[in-house]
Amino acid sequence: MIARMATNPLPQFPPGFLWGVSTSAHQIEGAAGERAPSVWDAFTAEPGHVKDGSTAAVACDHYHRYPEDVELLAELGVDAYRFSVSWPRVNSPGGLDFYDRLVDALCAAGVRPVPTLFHWDLPVELDWLDRDTAERFAAYAGTVAERLGDRVTKWITLNEPAEHTLLGHALGAHAPGGRLLFDALPVAHHQLLAHGLAVRALRAAGAGDIGIANSHGPTWAASSRAEDVAAADFYDLLLNRLFADPVLLGRYPEGIEALMPGDVEADLKVIGEPLDWYGINYYQPTRVGAPEGTEIGFGGFRLPAELPFTVHELEGYPVTDFGWPVVPEALTELLTGFRERYGDRLPPVVITENGCSYDGIDDQERITFLDGHVRALHRASEQGVDVRGYFVWSLLDNFEWAEGYARRFGLVHVDFDTLERTPKASYRWLRDALRTRR
Repeated sequence: MIARMATNPLPQFPPGFLWGVSTSAHQIEGAAGERAPSVWDAFTAEPGHVKDGSTAAVACDHYHRYPEDVELLAELGVDAYRFSVSWPRVNSPGGLDFYDRLVDALCAAGVRPVPTLFHWDLPVELDWLDRDTAERFAAYAGTVAERLGDRVTKWITLNEPAEHTLLGHALGAHAPGGRLLFDALPVAHHQLLAHGLAVRALRAAGAGDIGIANSHGPTWAASSRAEDVAAADFYDLLLNRLFADPVLLGRYPEGIEALMPGDVEADLKVIGEPLDWYGINYYQPTRVGAPEGTEIGFGGFRLPAELPFTVHELEGYPVTDFGWPVVPEALTELLTGFRERYGDRLPPVVITENGCSYDGIDDQERITFLDGHVRALHRASEQGVDVRGYFVWSLLDNFEWAEGYARRFGLVHVDFDTLERTPKASYRWLRDALRTRR
């Protein structure tokens, strides 16, 4: 596989295209005792929430080992590193000092820092059901921008509000463990409002080049039957349009606005603040049909029977060690579909996450996965989508939320007993591929 890749270099993207890798604070930093607690600390402290019973108290110990990880980034040759800032850590004495050191180290290594301001680790005393959390997030965003804005030139407000709403508040599979089903819709609205307020706060602090990292994937109807098509349309609305339409069009899909709290019309003016670019996390398409009862569905989690759709297994495709189907061509479909749906309201697009879980250091399957998705992204570019960057998830094996340490998404293997880092075959492949781009 590596030999084949050497004779088939990755396609050329337009000048200025950004190559990067992504991580998140709670998944890699560790040093939990040196910051205030988050909802994920509380969630993982309760037995039964994480499959292997683990927590992220140590994780990869990136908090103490970040110089080693920055060296890995420099050797990899990426243009940018997308990390997240821990809101609970910023709320702790000296918490921003760590991000000062990290940003300085990245800049010295020639790697552009791209912070995400919220990647699910909400301070434990806050709740997205409360509107006030959005206001407090904007204040926090301004604080971070004032401290780091002299060196950070690209910003992300939120990561995957769809997953945080669905898994964390509707289904109880993630922190904080709410099982509200459709009563979780205010969580979606308040996160989107927080995004818009944060955009304003960042701009007020002099920051620019601002985006969001929303998760999206094509929804495929299980059949041409009207009931399957209707169920797939609803799923697409819930996981895609509910989070893209307000940001890109300044309005909710038809029928949704009446379900949201507060002065929604005024809030949408904030949520729809113009962005410099739009981030998409892509992993897989979803096959959806009419409701049939309780089943294993979204992200491998069991969905309640009362939901108005059923998620079906996607047959005929290879799967990762997580059981997720590998469908690179669906990325092209997703992006061209976004261009058709949103037209000139769609700003330049950056793939802020794309990756896969495979065990082993000689991870040829990951090389095949990444190569296929980069080529699918290039096909979208050839078809007129303004694509500006691609970030691999993830630099390091890490704490994979409710899966604990059982899933390995990293280009770099981490021994969670010794914390030793070992670059995988995929790391070397990407390093060599990027060298040909220079």
